[in-house]
Amino acid sequence: MKLRLIAFGYAIALPLVAAEPQNPSPMVEHTREHPRLKEGHPPGTREKLEAGTLFIPKAIIGQKEAPLLIFMHGGTWVPEVAAAKHGMAALVIQRGDGYRALFEKEDALTTLVTEASAKASIQWSRITVGGWSAGCQGIRAMMHSAASVQITDRALMIDGIHTSYVDGKPGPLESKIDTAALAPIASFAREALADRKRLLITHSEIFPGTFASTTETADWLLRELAVPRQAVLKWAPMKTQQLSEARRGSFQLIGLAGNSAPDHVDQLYALPDWLEWLEKAP
Repeated sequence: MKLRLIAFGYAIALPLVAAEPQNPSPMVEHTREHPRLKEGHPPGTREKLEAGTLFIPKAIIGQKEAPLLIFMHGGTWVPEVAAAKHGMAALVIQRGDGYRALFEKEDALTTLVTEASAKASIQWSRITVGGWSAGCQGIRAMMHSAASVQITDRALMIDGIHTSYVDGKPGPLESKIDTAALAPIASFAREALADRKRLLITHSEIFPGTFASTTETADWLLRELAVPRQAVLKWAPMKTQQLSEARRGSFQLIGLAGNSAPDHVDQLYALPDWLEWLEKAP
């Protein structure tokens, strides 16, 4: 039997074992301010595609070539605002049933990109795939495909890389996590280490309890890549507090403070800034 667990807005299928509820995370905390972007709907055109909505900012309408952002989860307007700020078109994909099914076929991403190009009459100069929370499941599924990886220039994974525990529960000390599920991300990260791709990963301190946290998956990934994590303490986008950083080549991983739902959402609203960080990667 399977248990369908809802955590931070998305569902994960887990084995049905003796009751081990998700560890509670405070829904509200008052340690620091949690600013939010002002909702906006930038001028431009919006076309319905099979997978989502294609937004072409007014500034790039009529151009023969432009960069494309494919973003999963987090609603519609935040990715549109971020794309417009950076002169990018945006294919915004919002699903309630997960995102892995989108990329079951080897040529799935190529099909999405081709459809978007035909609809906009624009050739894509650069393709960035991004996701927040559950959207990172779609990116991980996409990275299973060699064809998809080949056409992807950059990836942005915001506080959403999870996997299961090998024993079905954490601890008692260092937890054993399902690393096979993370292998495609490690493979893409190696491409970024060699400056053939760019990859930016962020994570919070949220501990779900019944499946591996983004901190645990980040720790595994850095060990796998042999990239050290440096402790830092400084402000980051949207008044988040950065605690750590790992960087090599065009790979960057950022650890941020916070174990509450607002901390998780902060990272989504920082999307315009994360795109700038990705742009400035060496």
